[in-house]
Amino acid sequence: MSKKILVFVSILMIAAFALSACTPTPATPAVTDVPKATDVPKATKGPEVTEVPTEVVPTFEDQPFGENLPTAPTIDTPLVVAYSDFSQKFSPFFADTGYDMDVASMTQISLLTTDRVGGIIFNAIEGETVNYNGTDYLYKGPADTKVEYDEATDTTKYTARLRVGMKFSDGEPVTADDIIFTYYTFLDPSYVGSTTLGSYDILGLRDYQTQTTSEVFAKYAGIADTIYAAGADHVWAASDPWTKEQQDDFWSRFEGAWTTDVQSIVDYVMANYLDAYAGDIMGLTPDEIKANEGLKIAFGMALWGFADKDDTGLTGSTTGTKWDLVTAFPTIDDFYKEAYATYDGDFEKYSSVEPVNAPADLLGGVKSAFIGYWGPLDEGMGGKGVPNISGIVKVDDYTVEVTVNGFSAPAVYSILGIQVAPMHYYGDPAKYDYENNKFGFDFGDLSKQQSLTATPMGGGSYKFIKYDNKVVYFEANENYYRGCPAIAELQFKETVSSEVASAVQTGTADAGEMTGSRSRFEEVASYNSNGEITGDVITTSKVDNLGYGYAGINADTVNVGGEPGSEASKNLRKALATVLAVYRDVAIDSYYGEAATVINYPISNTSWAAPQPTDEDYKIAFSTTVDGSPIYTADMTPEQKYPAAEAAALAYLEAAGYTVAGGKVTAAPEGAKLSYEVIIPGGGTGDHPAFAILTGAQKSLANIGIELKINDPADANILWDALDAGTQELWTAAWGATIDPDMYQVYHSSGVVGEGGSDSNHYHIRDAELDQLIVDARKSEDQNYRKAVYKQALDIIIDWAVEVPTYQRQNSVIFSTVRMDIDSITPDITTFWGWLNDIELVKMR
Repeated sequence: MSKKILVFVSILMIAAFALSACTPTPATPAVTDVPKATDVPKATKGPEVTEVPTEVVPTFEDQPFGENLPTAPTIDTPLVVAYSDFSQKFSPFFADTGYDMDVASMTQISLLTTDRVGGIIFNAIEGETVNYNGTDYLYKGPADTKVEYDEATDTTKYTARLRVGMKFSDGEPVTADDIIFTYYTFLDPSYVGSTTLGSYDILGLRDYQTQTTSEVFAKYAGIADTIYAAGADHVWAASDPWTKEQQDDFWSRFEGAWTTDVQSIVDYVMANYLDAYAGDIMGLTPDEIKANEGLKIAFGMALWGFADKDDTGLTGSTTGTKWDLVTAFPTIDDFYKEAYATYDGDFEKYSSVEPVNAPADLLGGVKSAFIGYWGPLDEGMGGKGVPNISGIVKVDDYTVEVTVNGFSAPAVYSILGIQVAPMHYYGDPAKYDYENNKFGFDFGDLSKQQSLTATPMGGGSYKFIKYDNKVVYFEANENYYRGCPAIAELQFKETVSSEVASAVQTGTADAGEMTGSRSRFEEVASYNSNGEITGDVITTSKVDNLGYGYAGINADTVNVGGEPGSEASKNLRKALATVLAVYRDVAIDSYYGEAATVINYPISNTSWAAPQPTDEDYKIAFSTTVDGSPIYTADMTPEQKYPAAEAAALAYLEAAGYTVAGGKVTAAPEGAKLSYEVIIPGGGTGDHPAFAILTGAQKSLANIGIELKINDPADANILWDALDAGTQELWTAAWGATIDPDMYQVYHSSGVVGEGGSDSNHYHIRDAELDQLIVDARKSEDQNYRKAVYKQALDIIIDWAVEVPTYQRQNSVIFSTVRMDIDSITPDITTFWGWLNDIELVKMR
C-alpha cells in the first residue's frame, strides 16, 4: 500500500495527526507562575544576521512600513483569479489543501519573512536588501526574528518581535498576546491540523499537553506500551498491571485515531484527485461521487490501494468484502477494518506508509491522549495540572520567545513560520490573561477556533467576505500594514485546470496558475498574435515546481556480491545510470518542451542548496568514464552521444566484474545479473516524462548485453508496494520538496525501508560519511556552510549511483495582458515569492 498516486505532481503537505473523537477532558491546569524571559536558558550564540534589539523598551512607537501608504482602494474593477476547487477550510489553523491555505493567507500575516529563494529576512522591520537575478530587492515584513543556540544547555531560543502599529482588518492592534494565543491553539492536545509545530521538543510542551509531570508521564507511557504490546484481542485479567477501564480506553483511542486517519485519506483524494481519476477509477463523474458519502469512501479506498473496483462493484483488497455500490456502500469503519486487516493491526507500520503526510507518529498521538487523560488523575499529581508551556514566553507587548531542546536548522520555518491569528476573533478575550495562565480558550476546547474555519479574519491584504457559488470574495483591507491594496475586490474562482488558459483568454478570469506542459504552452501561444507564451493577450510567468523527477536504483537489489557499497557495485549502477542519463535531454524536451529542464543533482532547482551551472565544481550527472575522463564533447549530437554512453557503460560493467566479449557482456559476477527491471507509473500507456528515457536506455543496454525490462503497470500501486517492500530494482518517480533541503528522511541510513526509521530511503544507501554530513548540516545555522556540506552529500549520492536526476518541472502563472497592468505585478516571481506576495500593488487597466 502507499499514499503516492501521482508521481510528477508536487505533494501537498497535509496533516496526519489523529486523536480520538471521544477524548475525555483532562484535569484543569493549576494556576502557578507564568513563564518569564528569565525562566529559560540564556543563549550564547546565534547567526550573525539575526540581530534583534535585546533591551525591553518601556514604551513603543509605531513602526510604519513606509510613508504615505494608501488607506483606500482606487480600482473598482474586480480581479478574478482562476483556482482549483476549495474545501472551505479557510482557517489559519485548519486549512489542509494548498488552495484553502491560499484563501486563509490572503487574510493573515506571518511572523517569518523570506526572500525569493526562501532565505530568511531576520531584520524584517527595518528591512534587508538581497540580490536576486542581478536585481537588488528590499524585503520588509511584520516581525524581526532571531535564532540563538546555547551550547551549554543544548537549547535553541527563537524570538519574534512584532512591528509596532499593525492592525487586524477590524482595526484591533496586533500584539504578542495574539502570538501566544496562536501558539497555544496549535499546541493544544485537542488540535488536529496541518502544522508540525507540536513535533518539536519545546520546553514543557509534553508536560502541558498531558497535564503530567515527567515522572507521571513515564509511568503511564509504560502502561500504554504494555497494553499495546498485549494486543487488541487481550482479555483483561485482574493480574494485569492496568485496569480494564484503561485497557478499553486505550483501544477506543487506537481505533478512533486509525479511523480518523483513513478519513483524512478520503478527504485528501477528494480534494486533489477527483477530477483526474473519477472516471478512470470509478467509472463515474466527479459530481456523482460528491453526492454519495459511500462513493467518496470507495474512491478513497480504491485510489489508496485498499480496494479493487470492477464492473461488479468494490472488493476489499485484504478482507475480500464486497460492496455493489448500488445498494451497498463502504463506511469509514469498513475502511478502518480493511486497513487494520492489511497491516494485521500494526499501527506503526501503517503510519510509516499510508497517512497523507507519512511517516506519521499516529500511535504516539494515541499514547499521548491516553497519558493526558489518566496521568492527571494519578495521585502523584495531587489534583493539579501543568499550567503552561514553560518554553513559550511573552517578553513584552510585542515580543515572544520559544525555547526548544537541541538545534535543527529546518525548525525555524515551523516554529516562527506561523500566521498570527487574532485572539479577540478566534478566541475569547474574557478567557485571556497571560499572567494567570489563561490563553484565550479552555484547555482542550478548540470549538471556537473550529467554528470559524470557513470565515477567516486577520491582518492580511484582503478581508474575506463570503464563499458563494464556487467563488471566494474578498475586499481590500484598509488597515493592511503595507498599505491598502489598489484593487477593491478580489475573487478566487473555481476553474477546471484544463480551462484556465481559455478562461484568461475569454475574460472569465484575469489570472491563474497553470501546470506547464507542451500542449498547454501551445494553447497559450495560439491566443497571442506573436505565437509566443507572452504576448498581447496572455502574459506567462514560469516558476520551478517545488520538487523534481528522478530514476532510482536500489542498492540492495542492484549490486555485486551482496555488497551494495563496494566499488564493483557502484560501477554496476554507474553503467546503468550513464545510459539512462544520456537520454534525458531529448526525452524531457519531447514531453514538456519549455515546461521542464534537465537537472544534474538530486535536489530541486528551487532550493538555495542546489548546485548551479556556474559553480566551479558543477558536473553533468554520469558524464565521465570509469577512469574519470569526459564521455562527451561539447559539439556532439544526441545520436553521437548514445554510442559513447554505451562504450562508457560497458567499461563500467567490466570494472564491476562482468565478462566482456565482442563488445557485449556475456556473464555477470556473483550477485549481479544480465537482466534488470524498471517500474514506471505510466498508467500502462507510457504516459510519463521518463518513458522515452527508458525505451532509449533499453535499446542501448541491449547493444551491450544487458536486458532492461520496462514494467508500466496500469495500477501504480504495484510500484509503491515494491518500494514499501524494498524489492524494486529500478524505478521512476518524483519527490516533493520543502523550503529547507533537509536530506535526513530520504538519504540517512536510518530511513532505509525496514530499518525502523522513516522508510523513505528507497535507494537503500547506507553510507556513514553521508549520514554524518546530513546530521552536521541539520545542526548548523550557517547557510553557506550547509550549502557546502550538502554539495558533498550530493556528490556521495551520485557516486553511489542510486539516483539519476531527470527533470525540474515548471508551473506557470498566466495573466491577462489586456485587463491587468502587467508592470504592476511583482517581478522575478519564484517558487518562494509568488505574485500574491505583493498583491497590494497590483492594478487593473
